[in-house]
Amino acid sequence: MGDAVGQMLASAVGIAISPLPLIAVVLMLATPRGRSNGIAFTASWVVSLAVVVTAVVLLGSGADASGDDGPADWTLWLKLGLGVLFLLMGVKQWKDRPREGQEPEPPGWMKAIDRFTPGKAAGLAAALAVANPKNLVLAIGGAVSIAGSGASAGGKTLAAALMVLIGSLCTLAPLAVYLLGGAKSAQTLGGWKVWMSRHNAAIMTTLLVVLGAKYVGDAISGLAAA
Repeated sequence: MGDAVGQMLASAVGIAISPLPLIAVVLMLATPRGRSNGIAFTASWVVSLAVVVTAVVLLGSGADASGDDGPADWTLWLKLGLGVLFLLMGVKQWKDRPREGQEPEPPGWMKAIDRFTPGKAAGLAAALAVANPKNLVLAIGGAVSIAGSGASAGGKTLAAALMVLIGSLCTLAPLAVYLLGGAKSAQTLGGWKVWMSRHNAAIMTTLLVVLGAKYVGDAISGLAAA
């Protein structure tokens, strides 16, 4: 199990520090339907991420992702492709960053968030978890790493559950602060939102480049040893 957890940890943390879902849930919690929308958003995020991770782990395990001497060659080639994709996404993220004094244009859903129902909140969470290219690639990469590890079926299951839990901290943590933080929760969540918005480009660029280098390095080492 330790191998499976170690392999997916970077991807799970990458999902957890994604700014968009954190900003979305913080904005929702500040609306008149904050409690119901925040709970719906968080629940949908956890379920959507769990579906993707579980599906990839099951498919990878069924396709013999792990061999007697380590991950199967096809998983290493896939990780190599994902690593290159991470690097390209990192470059694009940095090129598209707001310049000095320029405010990034907020997505259209942010302007309508005051009118969201729990159903719309759940739909947005599913879209950000599954349809967002960065999060989807991170989820697939982490799940493939679990499938290609030498862990038992039980170990892979626990690693997948831990990945979903870590990857959901971007929504679970703000909701917990809102529900348990009392009068200071609004100030705390507002500070998180401002910080994540301000440093979004630097956070995601660093994350994608580091993950890309790790995936490419792991893949090349594995293929060279095969």
